Amino acid sequence: MNLFDRYLLGEWLKMLGLLLAATMGLLLMASLYDEFRDLTQTGANAHEIFLYFATLTPSFLSVVLPLSMLLSLLFVLGKLHRNNELTAMRAAGLNIFSTTRSLWLAGIVFCGISLLLNSRVVPWSVEASASLLQSFQQRAEEQKSGSGVALGLVPSVTFDNQKQNRMWFINRYSRYTNVAYGVSISEMDAQRREKTRIMAREGVYNPVARTWSFKDGREMWFDTEAGELQRSVAFKEKTIPHYREDPTLMMLIDQKPSNLSFNQLQRITEYFASDNNPKVIPYEVRYYSLLANTIGPLIIIAIAIPFAVSGVRVNPAVGVSKSIGLFFLYYILASIATLLGGKGYLDPMWAAAMPNLAMTGLATVLFGRMR
Repeated sequence: MNLFDRYLLGEWLKMLGLLLAATMGLLLMASLYDEFRDLTQTGANAHEIFLYFATLTPSFLSVVLPLSMLLSLLFVLGKLHRNNELTAMRAAGLNIFSTTRSLWLAGIVFCGISLLLNSRVVPWSVEASASLLQSFQQRAEEQKSGSGVALGLVPSVTFDNQKQNRMWFINRYSRYTNVAYGVSISEMDAQRREKTRIMAREGVYNPVARTWSFKDGREMWFDTEAGELQRSVAFKEKTIPHYREDPTLMMLIDQKPSNLSFNQLQRITEYFASDNNPKVIPYEVRYYSLLANTIGPLIIIAIAIPFAVSGVRVNPAVGVSKSIGLFFLYYILASIATLLGGKGYLDPMWAAAMPNLAMTGLATVLFGRMR
């Protein structure tokens, strides 16, 4: 890299670092405001609270990195444009790509960083912080109950396993003891008519053997044509080897897609890949959106360069308002695409790609208007 490449890259990275620190700090303060009281009510001490927020903080990177990149680029490029530095470089015979080549190379590097964040760092942060919070809640419940046992009950768990034609209904499930209370499992034929049903007071999942054992229950057989009960047999305890449904997956499918990590979304989409289950579509849209956002840094650079260079020479702080406007536009497009994808009007992959395709089109128009 020549002197100007190093100068431009250095100025941008310094501004990017400042904005990342500022926006991460704002999100951390907002998280502290929302969750500090809940943490103190669980009895977490200062060290545990610090550990929780230190674990949670990396998950903010996927949110603040695109905004910080765009804002810093508009600020730095706008400042250089106002001081005629970019004009001097172009007057020396360098085109806009040669002048900003260090930014494009950095954009490729940030695409790799974005992929690493979405696939490794952010999922670890989301899952580890959730595990810490759950451990705090479990300890508080144990102390409150006085029995040394915490249940952590999740009410009304339902799961439609279309691969094996099984429908699960669980009244309550304990996250800490892995015990399901009030279990009903219906096995159906290819036409989704009930063949057999297991009803039990308790069900316990063995994660090592991947089997379910039921206590104090009854097994029933039905006539699929008439829908009438044919036979009913009570049992004290019964293990069914071919029931392999994982309760952690059952509970994931009832959570908001935005609250799940990349790994959890991948697990859901892979498990239901062969099913036409409409309930899974929002998770697929979210999963493909995280993959599509990998090329976000290059799109941001492609928008910021013509936006800043083609503008009038005004105060660089105008870049702040431009950034807010562009991200508001992107948010609207992403919301529309998510809605259309979640309703099944768009294929999940196209719904995930639509905001980035629109921003790519905007960048193409801006570059075409450059002189």
